[in-house]
Amino acid sequence: MSPGLKKVLIFGLVALVLFFLITRPTESADAVRAALGWLQDGAEAIVTFVQSLFA
Repeated sequence: MSPGLKKVLIFGLVALVLFFLITRPTESADAVRAALGWLQDGAEAIVTFVQSLFA
């Protein structure tokens, strides 16, 4: 991927995120909460797996 295309894609992604944060803050917060919940569930699953290895 060329550096110019990478810059354009990053700029577009940042612009899209800012647009949704400004126009739909409640829905954006819900999406962030959901993503953090998925990360928490994944981390807990990994911890459970590692604990079961050494139990």
